[in-house]
Amino acid sequence: MSEANRPFEGLKVIDCASFIAAPAAATVLSDFGAQVIKIEPPTGDMYRDLIKAPGMPAGERNFPWELASRNKRSLVLDLKLPQALEVLHRLVTQAEVFITNMPLPVRRRLLVDYKHLGPLNPRLIYASFTAYGETGPEADKTGFDSTAYWARSGLMDQMRADYTAPPVRSVAGLGDHPSAMTLFGAIATALYRRERTGKGGRVSASLMGNGLWANSFLVQAKLNGSDVPPRQPREKALNPLTNSYCCRDNRWIILTLLNEARQFAPLFDALDCAHLAVDPRFATAPARRENAAALVALLDQQFALRDLAQWRTVLDGAGITFGLIGTLDDIPGDQQMQQIGAIVPFADGSGMTVSSPFEMDGVTKLAPGPAPAIGQHSEQVLRDAGYSDQEIAKLRALKVLG
Repeated sequence: MSEANRPFEGLKVIDCASFIAAPAAATVLSDFGAQVIKIEPPTGDMYRDLIKAPGMPAGERNFPWELASRNKRSLVLDLKLPQALEVLHRLVTQAEVFITNMPLPVRRRLLVDYKHLGPLNPRLIYASFTAYGETGPEADKTGFDSTAYWARSGLMDQMRADYTAPPVRSVAGLGDHPSAMTLFGAIATALYRRERTGKGGRVSASLMGNGLWANSFLVQAKLNGSDVPPRQPREKALNPLTNSYCCRDNRWIILTLLNEARQFAPLFDALDCAHLAVDPRFATAPARRENAAALVALLDQQFALRDLAQWRTVLDGAGITFGLIGTLDDIPGDQQMQQIGAIVPFADGSGMTVSSPFEMDGVTKLAPGPAPAIGQHSEQVLRDAGYSDQEIAKLRALKVLG
């Protein structure tokens, strides 16, 4: 596939961000051909050290950094120095997109906010990502997806196993990566506008706003004045046909029979309990609601008779809408994930990684390359920006490049 077919081929992007959504948006742009310069402080992006945090999966490779920084070029700039700011300004005049999630007070102090960078390049797309938005009393607060996306939006509260359980703990990056797609969409929209008007501008997104969007089904109910019922224990699920069940091998499955009228009888046939379909307690949807706990108990008994693999074959054959509750151990060997390009190999054959979650007809994404070492491409990036070897040597002597 020709490189020219990648929609962002040649797009110059500056990634001046860390932890996780904003740099991940730059990663998606790079998948489709963008040239991404990763700005790092002399000590390196702090995200490089996340692998050392307590509870991180053990291994020989820095997997968070590889995922977030593939195909990027690292430039070290000590932005506390005025000479470094001059370098950044030159890069901004040549760039198409500038991405940052620095806290707003830090941006103002370092003079890398839109007020200072926007006028340097009227075609620049300044993509801003924050925890709680850019206005209001909490605009300057720092936050992570666990605090601003999951906790603040009500998701942690609503995702409890049931109303008596403590708030659920979020998984690392679980709010950041969906939020990255929002920021990517904002950048793509701004680029489309620029194609029509010739003008760049600022786009913005926040963890809190994305968390609300993720939880918007229930948030809208509350905004409409509806009462949201507390989540019941699995054994007392209000609808047994949209519930999870444990198989004989301790693997779980989840049913999602929204079209009960069509699927409830085939389900009972597949479970070898066709008599339940005509049992007065379960023959109609209102009866199934009234006798939900009893039906859950009966379905528990049936699912416990076979292993997950057997139930997958049986339920697929019956046309039942369900999902296996996957584990991380399942994913490396999941053929469907590989077939659709969701899991792809690194270009050097050193392993597999997660691809950005959409495809375009006629476009082959850039094969995932290595994440850069700290400052690995500093001199190359500066030469591309028009700096001579003598100027680069002077910047290095001044510690601008670390």
